[in-house]
Order: sequence, then C-alpha cells, then structure tokens
Amino acid sequence: MINVGVFGASGRVGKLLLDDLKQTERMSVSTVFVRNELDFSIDPSILITSCMESFLKACDIVIDFSLPEACEILLEQAIKTPKPLVIGTTGLNTHQLNLVKQASQVMPVLYATNMSLGVALLNKLVYQASAVLEGFDIEIVEMHHRHKKDAPSGTALTLSESAAKGRNLDIENVRISGRDGNIGERTKDEISVMALRGGDIVGRHTVGFYNDGEFIELNHTATSRNTFSKGAIRAGRWLKNQEAGLYSISDCLEL
Repeated sequence: MINVGVFGASGRVGKLLLDDLKQTERMSVSTVFVRNELDFSIDPSILITSCMESFLKACDIVIDFSLPEACEILLEQAIKTPKPLVIGTTGLNTHQLNLVKQASQVMPVLYATNMSLGVALLNKLVYQASAVLEGFDIEIVEMHHRHKKDAPSGTALTLSESAAKGRNLDIENVRISGRDGNIGERTKDEISVMALRGGDIVGRHTVGFYNDGEFIELNHTATSRNTFSKGAIRAGRWLKNQEAGLYSISDCLEL
C-alpha cells in the first residue's frame, strides 16, 4: 500500500484526489496538509495537520496541487525531509523552479504543468510538427475558467517550449503574450501564447501552425478535472520506485 499525502486538499483538484484515491487499488490517503481548517469532512483515519514535518513523515509520497507560495514551503521542508513529490502546481516563479531542481537532487520529483496523457502526447506532436513545418507561423491559444489566476497557463507555456525546441530556439527570446496597437508585422520566429478566461472551462489548448495556403491546428480539451487528478495518481505510483531526479509526465508515460 502506498500512503499518499495530499498537499492542497481544499483546492479543486485536491478534493478530486481525495475521491479518486478511494477508488485506487494499493494507494490511499494517509495525511493532508492544511493551513486552516478543512471546510468538508474526510475519513477520520486520515491525519489532518498544519505541521509540515508531521505531514511528510506520515506519507510515502506527496501529490501537490496548491498555490506557488505553498508549494515553495513544501519544497523547502522536503529538502530537509526527502519524500517523492508529484508537483502539479502551476505559475511557479524562477526561485520556486530552482527549488524544484534542488529538491530533485535528493529525492525523485515529477513536475508537470499538466498531468493528462493527452497533453503529454500533444507536447510530443507539437515538437515534431514545429521541426517539420519550417516557415509556418506558430500561435498558441489557451482557454480556462474565470477563476484561474496565472496566465498564460503552465500548459501553454510548456507547449511553447516544445515548439521552440523543435526549431532550436530559446523560448525566452521568441515568446510574446500580447498584441496591442500598431506593432508592425509578425516576426519570423515569434511564438505567440494568448490566454482567454471565462465561464467554467476546465481547459482547452490549441497550437496552430499557419502558412500561406494551409494551416494545421492541434487541439486538446479537458472536460473534467479528474483527468488531472487521475494522471497525478498514476504519476505518484510510478515515481515511488524511482531514484532521485527530476522527471516529467512524459517520463512516467514513456513517451
């Protein structure tokens, strides 16, 4: 039995993790970390704690869907008390991403901006298409619900990195995330990443390759957040037996 610590249990995906783990063989929730009280009831056998050290000691792996600031605290403590970490929190800043890399030196860490199988495959297809479709303009559009705080989405940024790698470009030099006013013509190498927000859209990402006379669009639509929770559970089962290092969802799925 793999004992799972859920970090960010009160969030949208965190609540789904608690439900989905009930239906998962050989895995169960042993503890949840909360800064305040939970606003819903859970199995009384599960340890609810605001002590990070107790939380880490009570589980075999941690699955994190929280906020960047909370994830930072988790990483700082996990470096002292190593534990396999599945991190699905998006919007991490440079310091927090460096903490992810530092933590991976002493424990297995799987960091993914999207835990779904479909998006993992989409990243691979985007890389291949970008390399083959030389001269095609690359435009990425992502759509999410009105409550999402970070923009562009972590998934869209990862897709832009896949596109840039396909053309041996540094994404930091070619990405733009807004157009306004008389800005001139589109440059040859730029990769656009645009964000739309509204309603209750779980997530939709479109990567378009546009040329004179033809275009190709690759789409992924998430219709349920269970896609992310179940993907994270699968990643956690796999990560439990890995050596220290930084892994992606593609490593887990062997893509």
